[in-house]
Amino acid sequence: MKKNKLIQFFPLLLVGVVLLTSVFFFSTDTKDRKKTTYYDIVEMFRNDEIASYILNYSNGKLEYTKKDDPETKHSYSVPSVTLFVNDVHSYVIEYNKDNDSDADIIYDYEAGSSGEWLTSLLPLLISVVMVVILMFVMTKKMNQSITNETNRTLSFGKARIKKIGDDKKKTTFADVAGVDEEKEELAEIVDFLKDPTKYSDLGARIPKGVLLVGPPGTGKTLLARAVAGEANVPFLSISGSDFLEMYVGVGASRVRDLFDQAKKNAPSIIFIDEIDAVGRHRGAGMGGGHDEREQTLNQMLVEMDGFVTNSGVIVIAATNRPDILDPALLRPGRFDRQVMVGYPDLKGRLAILKVHARNKSIAPDVDLNDIARSTVGFTGADLENLLNEAALLAARRSLKAITMAEIDEATLKVIVGTEKKSHKISDDERKLTAFHEAGHALSQFFLGGQDPVHQVSIVPRGMAGGFTISRPVEDKSYNSKKKMEQQIVILLGGRVAEAIVLNDISTGASNDIERASEIARKMVTKYGMSEKLGPIAFGTGHDEVFLGKDYGTVRNYSENVAAVIDEEVNAIISGAYKTCEAILIENRAKLDELASYLMQYEKIDGAEFEKMMRGEEYAIPLLTESVTNDEVSEKTENNTTTEE
Repeated sequence: MKKNKLIQFFPLLLVGVVLLTSVFFFSTDTKDRKKTTYYDIVEMFRNDEIASYILNYSNGKLEYTKKDDPETKHSYSVPSVTLFVNDVHSYVIEYNKDNDSDADIIYDYEAGSSGEWLTSLLPLLISVVMVVILMFVMTKKMNQSITNETNRTLSFGKARIKKIGDDKKKTTFADVAGVDEEKEELAEIVDFLKDPTKYSDLGARIPKGVLLVGPPGTGKTLLARAVAGEANVPFLSISGSDFLEMYVGVGASRVRDLFDQAKKNAPSIIFIDEIDAVGRHRGAGMGGGHDEREQTLNQMLVEMDGFVTNSGVIVIAATNRPDILDPALLRPGRFDRQVMVGYPDLKGRLAILKVHARNKSIAPDVDLNDIARSTVGFTGADLENLLNEAALLAARRSLKAITMAEIDEATLKVIVGTEKKSHKISDDERKLTAFHEAGHALSQFFLGGQDPVHQVSIVPRGMAGGFTISRPVEDKSYNSKKKMEQQIVILLGGRVAEAIVLNDISTGASNDIERASEIARKMVTKYGMSEKLGPIAFGTGHDEVFLGKDYGTVRNYSENVAAVIDEEVNAIISGAYKTCEAILIENRAKLDELASYLMQYEKIDGAEFEKMMRGEEYAIPLLTESVTNDEVSEKTENNTTTEE
């Protein structure tokens, strides 16, 4: 930046130096002109004051001495040599004739030299030099601007590659936990890059491409970084969206540039993150056949396995949407191997927690095994965020180590959201929320076979006015029809409790109803759990429309079947509603007791909830008696609920 500024101001600086030099150069003559005039010179000749003089014809420079001081030489530039000769020369000749030789005026006329001519032309030369320098600087600046624009234009076709250097902290397989089988498959590729003869001697061909597939946050990109850290080969990383630009043909050009650089540095690894941005199904575009994305994908297909081989280049890609990738991209010879990176199990979660807890101060009461058991469904990113939130809470509380209290608080913050203690709610809203959450908790407890309740709260968190959270006791790889029906019953618990106790319903159950309806519809259309329709899947299998692919498809079932589907979904929801209603009416006393507890203390943990449901004595008793049905009905008549 400083260099550019210096170049920009260099012409002005040069002009200033030249002007100062010119002023200094001509300062002597200027002073002389101010002291002595031409008429003074002529007058000195007339008054017989001049002893000798020399006149230079080329530049009009006059050098003279005076009779009263013959040792001192004076100089003067006459305005006109011809005028001086006419005024002075004839007078000097006449004077010398009339006087003795000792009194003669000694004179001489010089033609001048090249240096003197240069001196006379110096102002013009300085002006010419200044103009030339300015033109040179401006031309160079214009050429530089044109070059920058040309380079910028040509760079559109260059791939925006991120090269993993040795100066950065390397990620190795030791930093990746919970994906042991996946690490083994990728370690095989690293081993091949280090010792290819071990496989070629047996006639084995290493996979040309490996596709990492899994939900967000499971560690796909982390695995790729670990491969870069383990393999002592060039690792070129790029995102799928980096290929696409508004200019036609840029994506294909960048694909060519990417593979050209990889071939020059072979053996090497190319990692394409979120490849679904460029690898979607061909023919699904909204812009016709000449689609930029399709051109880019075609070029990638050719580079991975086309007419020209690219031996020594291994492509690793990651995506969480394998269903929308083009089949030609997934065939053997391109992505030969698909590595599924799923949710970690209990052992994997424990290993992940140990990795992320290495650089944190953990209190003795923190049990990582207990945290791993209570975080079913958490990804590696979720677990890292959980411990980070706990560390932030501990620092906020000025603690020296992370305790179990911070872990529990961080778990709720990750799952539900931040607690809003300052949020003011009316007594009617507190009562409605208390009975709503009590309905969820009671239906879950008395159904049996469900995960135990961990905490019930009516303190707003995130977007929820209250919550009932349970902790799974074991990992589940599938769900049964009975379990799904029970989940619908639990989701309807809040709505049923409002209707039974308050003789009214609210908008607070909207999300519960949406989730219950989704489960019921999937049971009928996707899982084949309807007795009337049998084990048949209905629908295209795509949850959403993408790039116009589903615009041309039609529903694969008739209107009559659609009516039956609606009837079956309604039957499942209605049956669950009746089951939930029966449970809450039968345990109405427990419902009132739990709601009263929540209105007084705002939350209850799992252990106290279990004691209350079993009729055992719990630690903190109620300050007042539980709300009875009559009291609720009386207060409801006096307060009208308005839906906003």
